[in-house]
Order: sequence, then C-alpha cells, then structure tokens
Amino acid sequence: MIKRFLLPAFWSISCVLSAQKAEPFSFKEVKQIAATAVKNQERTGTCWAFSTASFLESEVLRMGKGDQNLSEMYVVRHIYRQKCENYVRRQGHAQFGEGGLAHDLLNAVKMYGIVPESAYPGRKDPSMPLNHAQLVSTLKSRCDNFIKQGMEGTLSANWMQEIDQALDDFFGPVPQKFKVNDVAMDPITYRDFLGIRPDDYVSISSYTHHPFYQQFILEVPDNFSNGSFYNLPLSEMMRSLNFAIQQGFTVEWDADVSNKGFSPQYALAIEPEKDWKDKTQEETAAAFKWWEPERNITQEYRQQLFDRQISTDDHLMHITGMLDETHSGIYYQVKNSWGEISDLKGYVRVSEAYMRANTISFTLHKDALPSDIRKRLGLEPGDVRIEGANGTQPIPARTKPSRNDPRVAPVDGKLPVIEKTTPRPPLKKQD
Repeated sequence: MIKRFLLPAFWSISCVLSAQKAEPFSFKEVKQIAATAVKNQERTGTCWAFSTASFLESEVLRMGKGDQNLSEMYVVRHIYRQKCENYVRRQGHAQFGEGGLAHDLLNAVKMYGIVPESAYPGRKDPSMPLNHAQLVSTLKSRCDNFIKQGMEGTLSANWMQEIDQALDDFFGPVPQKFKVNDVAMDPITYRDFLGIRPDDYVSISSYTHHPFYQQFILEVPDNFSNGSFYNLPLSEMMRSLNFAIQQGFTVEWDADVSNKGFSPQYALAIEPEKDWKDKTQEETAAAFKWWEPERNITQEYRQQLFDRQISTDDHLMHITGMLDETHSGIYYQVKNSWGEISDLKGYVRVSEAYMRANTISFTLHKDALPSDIRKRLGLEPGDVRIEGANGTQPIPARTKPSRNDPRVAPVDGKLPVIEKTTPRPPLKKQD
C-alpha cells in the first residue's frame, strides 16, 4: 500500500518538474527588411508568381522606387501561354498545371515587362476570389486536341490564336499603355523605370547528385522551362542566405511545406529532433507551443529527403528577415501568400533546421551573394581566397576544391554571437 501511494506521488512530482522545464518559443528581431502588404493567391497554384512579385516589390523598395503593387496575373497569363506552347510542341510530354518557379516570373518580366496591379487585376470581377481550375482544365483540353490534330496533319498554323483568345476571355487583354503617377508607360518602360533587371538574379540550390559550383537543371516537375540553378554545398547555401539578409536583401524561397513541421495555424516551421511518427498525441499537440531540440541537418540527410521525394517542390514564399530564438538561434521571417492568417498576419517563422532540410532553392540578387561565392560561380572576376591551415591561398574561380584540400576551412553560415539575457545550450555543429 505504501508503494501504491508513493508511486503516483512520484509521477505527479515528475510531471510538474517536466512541465516546468517546457519553455515557450522566444523571438528577438535581428533583421527585418521592408516588404509590401501580404496578398492572397486564393484558389490558385500561383504561389510562384505571388512570392516572386513580392520579392521584386521589396527589391524596388530597396532601390528607392517606393511602394509598388505589381500585377501577378499579368505574368501568369504569359506563363500559361508559354506552357500551352511547350506542352503541344512536346506532344503532351511536359508538365501542365498552375505551378511554376521564380525564374518563370523573372523570364516573363524580361520578355514582356511588368505592369501595376491597378492596370491589370487579371479577372473580370475583382470581388470574386481567384480560381484557375476551370481555366487550366480548358486550356489542357484544347492543347490535347491540338496535339491530336498535329498527329493527324490537320493542325492550323494559327492554333496559338485560340489560346490567346481563351486567355483574353479569362484575364482580359493585356494593357499596352497605362499611367503611373500621371505618366504614360508601357510594360517595358515601367519595368525599366522600377530598375528591375531580371538578369541580375540567380537561383541557388544544394544537392550532391550534381557537381558543386556549377549550374544544373533542377529536376522538379514545375521546372517546365528547364531553368538552371547554381549548386552550392549546404553550408555555403545557408551562408549565402544569411549574408543576403544581413546586407539588406530579401530572398525568394522554394520549399517543401507538406510535412508536419510546417504549421500555418501557429505561423511556425520546425524540424524536431524526435520523429513525428514517434511522438505521442500530446507531444504532437505541444510541438508548436513549446521549444524542443531540432534535428541536425547534414548534406547527406538533405539529399536523402530529395531522392526519396520526401522534400518536394510544394510552395514558394518570400524571406524578409531574420530572428534570434532564445533556445536554438537563427529563425527566418517568411512572408506567405495565403492572406493574413495566424497571429503573424500572413508571416511564418521558420527555423534554421527546417530551412536546411526543406529548401528546394533560393532566388536572390547576385550582389547579395558573398564575394567569394560570386567569384567561384563566375559571377565576379578574380580568385577565391580562403583562410586555411596553410594560410591564405587563392583558389581559381569556378573550380571545385577537393574535400581534402587543407585550404578549405569549414563555414557554418551562423550569425555572429548575439548577447542574450537568457542562456541557451550550445548549438550543435552542422555539416
């Protein structure tokens, strides 16, 4: 009887002590870069357009051209047209849907310019929510018919005119002229007025099935236009992200958000050390309320996630700042395009571990990259100089150092130490 009395008492005390150890997330702003208002992509798969337009709006702010509201649908209309032509010319052996990547918007801006939202809302009734499901279904059906006609030798030479008409009927004709502050412009002059130079932007990623420091075509379904990405070691990809934010540049983010670690409700994205499948129901419910250790994400682990199609190309968002979390360090402030949901009004706080594991790619201004990386990628002339065991020695640009090269010192991409009022455990070494 004494044991039966003492054991429940012991368990009760243990639960109290355990509850006392649980601590909530605690954030301190490190860097916040100007961004425009949060938008809502609504019932469309056009996150690539909303996030990249938001990214360019921050670029325009950075360049001193003021708060601009760019038309996502102007670009989306052009990309749907490109998808139709690509799909038909590839005889149906191509991705056809609403998705895309950051370079699709940049390529469209380079070719067709850009317009303000006021000049092209991209829907006949602006009060109705965006919904492209029926449009895409109609376009695909017509393109499938064009493919059939092509195989039969009956395809009209003007078949793209039918696509243009369908797009005009849905989005409205694209404007040739419009006014900005009472000044007449067209899409090209407006782009140039804003100072947007699409060739100044690059996309970077980090996978071991391609050589580092070289370009490769990223193998995700939405890369229908075969865009190229620079491949960096994971530590240098993350160092580039941190450097860009510290220098006042925002970053476009392509990521996997289909896993349990991404919570729009709690405006938090985490990569817990303990697998979600091993968590109890109570632990899962508490995951976004109380801090817990996160997984050490290595280059090899990241590659496995990609190869096993666990980390996939789900969603694009806009990184606008950096935070310091009391227990684990770096977090990122990310602007979403699902409206002003959650207490953060449409923003999400993303842990460094989540970023390392679930990033498909970043798109950023080439000047936002560290100088040594720009040189190594051939974006800037000169030799790369790295501190190592044998002193500072040059490494020619666009070469891949050996893993055993003593000149190559490990770079963890961390922020400088931030003085804290609350102590935290030492960060685990990564990579």
